[in-house]
Amino acid sequence: MTQTRRRGAALEEAILRAAVEELTESGYTGLTMDKVAQRAGTNKNAIYRRWPNRLALGVAAYRRLTTTVQPPDTGDLREDALELLRRANRHWSSPLGAILRELMAAAGGAAEFLAQLPEQSTDTMTATWLTVLGRAAARGEAAPEALHPRVATVAIVLLRNEFVVRGAPTAPDEVLVEIVDEVFLPLVRQRGIDSGTPSL
Repeated sequence: MTQTRRRGAALEEAILRAAVEELTESGYTGLTMDKVAQRAGTNKNAIYRRWPNRLALGVAAYRRLTTTVQPPDTGDLREDALELLRRANRHWSSPLGAILRELMAAAGGAAEFLAQLPEQSTDTMTATWLTVLGRAAARGEAAPEALHPRVATVAIVLLRNEFVVRGAPTAPDEVLVEIVDEVFLPLVRQRGIDSGTPSL
């Protein structure tokens, strides 16, 4: 029985499915165009017509493995911030997180690739933390002046530093608590004093 030649969306789906399987089994370092082509039952040219290089294909496959979740809304800034850090810590410590770290290292900070990574792009990460901080400001837990992207994301940047710079396989929970209690909360509550308005 002759297999019908796939084109368009059907072929693209087969390639992506094969890339996801290769990425899951071998990580980004083991992902090759040859292996994906063989698994998808196609040739490398068909892949290169859709994804210009291995990194672009790896990012597309990674996107298939992840889901977007809503920011926490516990009614308490400290708990929301800790929940966001714990989610990130669990993800970055997982096998999927190992793939993410490989992709980020391969991207070398290239914004066009990082922007495609769910919840890892600067815009997405900033929006999540600004949402949490905005709710806290409305409740009177944080100074309105703290609603600045660099202030809002300082906690997640410090946690990412543990993985990227220190190479930690995971961050102990006490590190997350220290980031929130010793850096993040004092900073977002101090902004009102620094700007000449009453501290909350």
